[in-house]
Amino acid sequence: QRIYAHEEVYEAFVGKFAEAAKQLKVGDPFDPETYISAMITKRETERIAEWVEETKNSEAEIAAGGNLTNGVFEPTIITNAHHELNVSCSEAFAPIVVVNKISSVEEAVAEVNHSKFGLQAGIYTENITHALYAAKHLHVGGVIINDVPTYRVDHMPYGGVKESGTGREGLKYAVEEMTELKLIVWNQN
Repeated sequence: QRIYAHEEVYEAFVGKFAEAAKQLKVGDPFDPETYISAMITKRETERIAEWVEETKNSEAEIAAGGNLTNGVFEPTIITNAHHELNVSCSEAFAPIVVVNKISSVEEAVAEVNHSKFGLQAGIYTENITHALYAAKHLHVGGVIINDVPTYRVDHMPYGGVKESGTGREGLKYAVEEMTELKLIVWNQN
């Protein structure tokens, strides 16, 4: 839910990203063309509406969305959101993303690590030094290079650190989780 874009591409990225978000069809979940529909409960929708209102009352800006129409929250892109805003420091589970400007990979890593959560992170780069720096210094359960952080296949270990949980999902890890080890020592004299 947080994206850090380098200052050299930030404006262009936000513009194209906002335009793409506005093209997503919002509405009836039974319509195969629908991409965004109602959240799981009215209470959750109200929570996100409060978070967006908090954002509107800060220095942050809304590049796209931010509106609730007929119980459906529009895909929302928020920029310039500081650490203390709920959209920056808590898990939304909503069609919201924060995009902030950074000037270096070190700054981006520090921003990601500032969170109490640490599931997975993705870094897009052609610079192997930046990729390796991120892989080494990001305090998350997994680092995906040149793809989205939700990338996974069943045999990969998937899980987080900090308040994003303990342990890993995946076939091998699920079997280990459901297996109780027992030690038997048999000395024959």
